[in-house]
Amino acid sequence: MTTRRTFLAGAAAGVGVLAAGQAAAQTLLRPLPANPAQAAGGRYRPPARLGMGGTQISGNFVAVGDEQAQATLQAAWDAGVRYFDTSPWYGLGLSERRLGAFLHDKPRDSFVLSTKVGRLLKPDQSVAGTKVGNWAEVPPFRHVYDYSAEGTRRSIEDSLQRMGLASMDIVFIHDLSPDNGDMKERWTEYLEQAKTGAMPELTRMKNEGLIKAWGLGVNTLEPALAAFEAADPDIILSATQYSLIKHEDALKRLMPVAEKRGASIVVGAPLNAGFLAGKPRYDYAGKIPEGAVEKRRRLAAIAENHGADLRTMALHFAAAHPAVSAIIPGARDATQAAQNAASMRQTLPPALWEELREAKLIATEAPLPS
Repeated sequence: MTTRRTFLAGAAAGVGVLAAGQAAAQTLLRPLPANPAQAAGGRYRPPARLGMGGTQISGNFVAVGDEQAQATLQAAWDAGVRYFDTSPWYGLGLSERRLGAFLHDKPRDSFVLSTKVGRLLKPDQSVAGTKVGNWAEVPPFRHVYDYSAEGTRRSIEDSLQRMGLASMDIVFIHDLSPDNGDMKERWTEYLEQAKTGAMPELTRMKNEGLIKAWGLGVNTLEPALAAFEAADPDIILSATQYSLIKHEDALKRLMPVAEKRGASIVVGAPLNAGFLAGKPRYDYAGKIPEGAVEKRRRLAAIAENHGADLRTMALHFAAAHPAVSAIIPGARDATQAAQNAASMRQTLPPALWEELREAKLIATEAPLPS
């Protein structure tokens, strides 16, 4: 028998469900964060502040099939993502091929694309299906380093052919860094080649109108700072260096230089290769620094206290600095791609950031999301 009390309780529950559904719908309707329109003569910034990194769809750590990769890209596109970053190194061409297959029927002016130079791919049947670096299964190609002018132009032409496209927006000089296991302390020798080869060649290609911007794509700060000393990069892809759990060094050293030069930063791996999404790994080396797990626990607890989740909090923090033009978290499947976009459509309470500062979990001078 339905009493007045049970009727009112049921009605209240129905209103709650409806309100929750309306709130979710309103979140989906919110636009993803965007950059202001580019001023005449200003340096290029991707219009969208959320992009998608192309490492995971090419089998970073774990093998990913074609169907899963395409579903991931489709989910990102359906969620409004229009900036995609890739590289010949990602899966030894696999990321570029899969991204090109997905984008082939999209109007070219509807998306922004960045790729990288520094490695040329050579056919080699002996490596097919093996693990190379973090790539779980690679196609029959091996890489050779080439930061010369000729190699740079060849690399971009090869990338465009793999993707079936005629133009590129942003080009990053890739992995010219001491953390590159192939280079280590010899990275400065490759830097000298890039100073006389890749850097002036990319500047020429920009002046020719073939690309819109160029910079470095690295996982350490020293090469990015060296690039600003040697040339005039427009945009730096700095991976793993500006995140919720690690940002003090980049905040003091890289961001001020970028702002002074009018350049911008694309934050790669804002979740530290999944660590801030709860994965048992940190960055690309896999070794978790001492104290990082406890710090993650404290960060997650504060997020939960304010009705948020750690991934959302981490993405908002990484995007908040005025020097940052975009963040490009990776996604292994459709769920992760949708979650990243949903996170950037949320609004987090100011009290959350105040508590993080009071707990000394973020630097005092770090810009906070508005």
